[in-house]
Amino acid sequence: MAEEGEVTIVGAGARLEGNVVSAGNLRIDGQVKGQINAEGDVALSPQSQVEADIRAQNVSVAGRFKGSIQVEGKAHVGRGGRVDGNITSKTLVVEEGGVFHGQSIMDGSSPTEAARPQGSQQQTAEERDEPEVKVP
Repeated sequence: MAEEGEVTIVGAGARLEGNVVSAGNLRIDGQVKGQINAEGDVALSPQSQVEADIRAQNVSVAGRFKGSIQVEGKAHVGRGGRVDGNITSKTLVVEEGGVFHGQSIMDGSSPTEAARPQGSQQQTAEERDEPEVKVP
């Protein structure tokens, strides 16, 4: 398990192809093509160029990104950042000067919704905001 504050850095002169796996946070200053899986956060710096599928806790894009992003928390496209692809997150922030071209899936489902079987459209009286009537 990664220690608090531990960051793996892909330097500005680095070019990686394949799978990148990080037990903590990851900062990319160079070029990556492939898949990125991080147990922590992923930050793409302004000079980064990434073509990948990312899975992480949170992602911040300040460089160029093409692919898909799946995060548990927040996806952030900073000023000068560009995302061409789909983002699945609970929160999405696109700053002024940031570009997002793709589809956003806001996955903020509550635990009760997630536990309900798919296709189940039955709601309780409370969920429908109707008074419950008891007949003796």
